[in-house]
Formats: sequence, structure tokens, C-alpha cells
Amino acid sequence: MSSISASPQTHPAYRFSVAPMMDYTDRHFRVVMRQVSRHALLYTEMVVAQALHHGRRDTLLGFDPLEKPIALQLGGDDPALLAEAAELAERWGYDEINLNVGCPSPKVKKGRFGACLMAEPQQVARCVEAMRAACQLPVTVKHRIGIDERDSYAELLDFVDTVAAAGCQRFAVHARKAWLEGLDPKQNRTVPPLRYDLVHDLKRDRPELIVELNGGLDSLSACQDQLHAVDGVMVGRAAYAHPLQWNRVDQEIFGDSNATPVKASEVLQGVLPHAERWCSSGGRLWPIARHLVHLVEGVSGARYWRRQLSVEASDRSARPAVLERAMQQLQERGL
Repeated sequence: MSSISASPQTHPAYRFSVAPMMDYTDRHFRVVMRQVSRHALLYTEMVVAQALHHGRRDTLLGFDPLEKPIALQLGGDDPALLAEAAELAERWGYDEINLNVGCPSPKVKKGRFGACLMAEPQQVARCVEAMRAACQLPVTVKHRIGIDERDSYAELLDFVDTVAAAGCQRFAVHARKAWLEGLDPKQNRTVPPLRYDLVHDLKRDRPELIVELNGGLDSLSACQDQLHAVDGVMVGRAAYAHPLQWNRVDQEIFGDSNATPVKASEVLQGVLPHAERWCSSGGRLWPIARHLVHLVEGVSGARYWRRQLSVEASDRSARPAVLERAMQQLQERGL
């Protein structure tokens, strides 16, 4: 049984969060991470506000209540569409709205949302104001420290101050600038140097705001170090690639003395009911299982276990019994 604790949370959920990542933080991965931490704030993949206006809302907004606390990340620059999306998010039971002002991909730039909006703080402010008027949920912004040549600390402060004046009180700051021309999204996650000092300065100079730091955090100790200077930490690909590396978050970050580090087999056990519901409604097993292959690493037989799970779960007829067998194999080894 998963070691998820029912004890009261002593810190806000944003103290440790898993960043929104396209193609990664879908509803199934969020169920996996909820087995690892009861308290962490989880984010959806970015949902484009215009797609919500025209698309299938159950597909775009649906989530399992066990994923909470959960934030919906929105993309867009149209205040009216974003307000509509915020109202829908509240109706569907989300805990927070987050506006994407950090993604540097060309597709996002073409759609006029993401990091390119850092050049238009007034427009971002109008979007925040519209969303806050449409719902009672917290409206937060995820952004970079700058874009292209607009990367001075004064410009960062101007962006934050303008958006804060519209009612945003929490900012998740990726501590790298984004090059909108010349670097692809993958390069933008690694090539621009990390500037934690600028995020620290932002918190120092705007103590009334809640500042979270994102970018390059690859260990629990690195997160703990940053929490001396900021209000929260946001982990991205390190959480996806090494989910069990974070199984002490509830103890070490949230101060939950009743939590115990979850094992890989316990994660699978916690995911099984979700898999049963998903497959019973016509879903395939692989969209769930693909997020589980990173659970086992650094032990003998890990590669074979991952390969076997991948082969069996990718069959179109695969059922949750595949996960149950994989869980039993881990239990036999005490993993």
C-alpha cells in the first residue's frame, strides 16, 4: 500500500511543485506523482484557451480527484477567452489557474502565448485581470527571467510589477532567459545560463510576492538549498525521469512526520485503481504504463523489468493485469 499520509499539511502546496510539461504531465503521470507525494502541487500540460472554447472540454479538462491539489496551465493572450477558460477551470474543480509566459517554442510564439508575451507585460496584466474577475481561484504566472536582449533585472522587475498590479501574487520563475530565435525548446532548457541570483533578488526586492524558482533543480538537497531564498521550488524533467528520487518530499519539504518514502511497487499499487477505471472506459493501458518505466533504476534487472513492462503494456489488448504482474515482481524483490 502506498505510504501517502493523511496528516495535516504544514506548508502551502506551491512549496514543491511538478512543472507543467507538454507530452509529460498528463492525467496519468499526475496519478503516478500523487503516489510519490501527497502534498506537492501538480500541473496539467498547457491547455490553449482557444482550444477550450472550441474543443472537447472533457478531454482537455478531465482529471481524477486524487490528483489534487492541481493547477490548470493555460496558454493564450485573449483576455476574454482566458476568462472563459478560468471560469471553466473553477467549475471543473481545479485549485489554481496558471498562465504560460515561459514556453519558447515557435508554435507557441506563433499562437501569441508563452515566453514571447514577456515583451508585452500590459497584455499579460489584462489577461490576469480578466481571469481574476471570472473566478475565485488563484491566478499565477510562469515566466522566464527575460527574452532575447530584454534580459536586464530592471525589465524583469517591470514585468513582475505590471502583472502584480493586475492582481497576480505568485510568480513561478524559470531562472533562464529564452532565446525566441536561434534556439529550439530543448536548447532553451539548457543553453541559457541559470541565474538563480536574479530570482533571489526578485524575492528580496518584492517580499510581498510569492516567488517560486524553476530550472535545473535535480535533487532534493538542491531544492532545500533554494528554499532558503524563495517561497517554493518547481521541478520539471528530473521529476519525470526519476520519480522515486522525490519520495521524501513530503517529509523533507512539507514537514509531514507521518509520511514514509514510497517504493516502486507501492506506486504501482496506487495506480492500479486508476488503470482499472481508465481501461474499463475504453482507454488503452500504454498511456499509463509509459510513465511507469522510470520507476525502477539503479538495481540489477531494472532494464529487463522496464523492457518487459514496455512490451506487454504496449499491446493494444493489454489490461491492468500487466501492471499487477509488474508490481508483484517488484514486491518479490522488496522494491
